[in-house]
Amino acid sequence: MRIALAFAAATILFAAPAFAQPISPVPPGEEEVDPYTVSDANAGATPVDGQELLAAFHGRDGISRVVDDLVEQVQKDPRLTEIFKASDFVRLRRTLKEQFCYILNGGCSYTGRDMRSVHADHGVTLAEFNALVEVLQTAMAREGVAFSAQNRLLAKLAPMKRDTVTR
Repeated sequence: MRIALAFAAATILFAAPAFAQPISPVPPGEEEVDPYTVSDANAGATPVDGQELLAAFHGRDGISRVVDDLVEQVQKDPRLTEIFKASDFVRLRRTLKEQFCYILNGGCSYTGRDMRSVHADHGVTLAEFNALVEVLQTAMAREGVAFSAQNRLLAKLAPMKRDTVTR
């Protein structure tokens, strides 16, 4: 009996590092990415306090509509097509919805990669970053998000510029 317990304990101890490996979820329809550790810290910002801002975005459904509009416009905007040409738009939609929902305190977790590694190979310029912000503002306005609420989200996203603009 002691041998069996010792064997079980040894198996657990030696297997434990396998459980600590980074997780890389691959939901249906998405391309596989290199393994990474899933963490809300990867969202690049902490959630806002309270539910007021989430309500201004019309909850999770509003966030979903904003992101869907944003991604649709990104695919059409000639200022942005180059940096997004190799993007997995299924994954982009999902992770942006998670990111915005997390930041807006909508009860979501963020399962995407950190901003620096996501954008490392995109070669984003300041002009492209600003164009993306403009497209996001348009999507938020179409959803009927008040200008002050838009600015509060943009204030949370703005520090990510240092991790996304690489040239």
